[in-house]
Amino acid sequence: MTDTPKNKPKSADRLVVFITYPDMCLLDFSGPQTVFWAASNYARQRCMPGYELVVASMNGGSVRCVEGVEMMTAAVADLPRRIDTLVLPGAPSMPQLIDSVDPLVAWIRKASRTCRRVASVCSGAFLLARTGLLDGKQAVTHWAMCDLFEKKFPEVGIERDAIFVRQGSVWTSAGVTTGIDLALALVEEDCGREVAMEVARELVVFLKRPGGQSQFSNLLQAQTQDRDLFDQLHRWLVDNISRTDLSVDKLAQRASMSPRNFARVYKQATGRTPAKAVELFRLEAARRLLENSDRNVDQIALACGFGDEERMRITFQRNLGVSPRDYRRRFSVAT
Repeated sequence: MTDTPKNKPKSADRLVVFITYPDMCLLDFSGPQTVFWAASNYARQRCMPGYELVVASMNGGSVRCVEGVEMMTAAVADLPRRIDTLVLPGAPSMPQLIDSVDPLVAWIRKASRTCRRVASVCSGAFLLARTGLLDGKQAVTHWAMCDLFEKKFPEVGIERDAIFVRQGSVWTSAGVTTGIDLALALVEEDCGREVAMEVARELVVFLKRPGGQSQFSNLLQAQTQDRDLFDQLHRWLVDNISRTDLSVDKLAQRASMSPRNFARVYKQATGRTPAKAVELFRLEAARRLLENSDRNVDQIALACGFGDEERMRITFQRNLGVSPRDYRRRFSVAT
């Protein structure tokens, strides 16, 4: 979108630089960019500094995103002034790209010394981790890349369920659209809640998702991690989630294993205990019903094997940080 005279960048505006490179994911970049663009309009209406947005690459010129869109970029050596916020989008092929972008990593490391904050979107956390800026810190990335991230960067703690993580001046966000959540948080820090809320309304998104709204399906994660070992068991769990007798002994029997061996192998394969897995499968089933059905909360608690509403409420609070009723108010699509 082109700037009108009233929203052209001003000297007091914060310089936000988006680093691009071939095969970058377009939405990782365009989502946060739109947030900052809209925030500038609302901030300037209040006579507050907005944002000057610059798209840059190592050498400048045309950069082609993985979706096929090409954009013109400035060379990092030609940036006009001190960077306020540096944003690092991700790429689907980041695990392969990460070992071939040393000049970019070196530039990010150097630029981070003078800019106010650095933020990554999705697999852009790999770039950030390569600079050493995440050493000893917590971070988040796309759920499908968490295991690989842990192997490549054992010195960084990974938060698998977070939407975004702030560690001082370093921010990371989870998969793709969570870059919008992160950008809204940055805008709220700079311009206040009122401006951030105006932007969220314009983009038709929540200003803040519940802190624990998971970025992925627990069933999908289980299928990704265990490589078919417990697929049949997980499908059985989904079909029998209303049962209240889903004990380790019962699950071990379904898996044709002794309880002790089952508990050990299951934890190794999925990264969680059988009891925790059952809890998360119940939670996911309840979330779907809260979003898509008009059943009462106590009926949903029974249908998902919690036994009563209070046990379901405790589970929601422990894992999502919200009550079932609050979750329904935020996310129900039932008419």
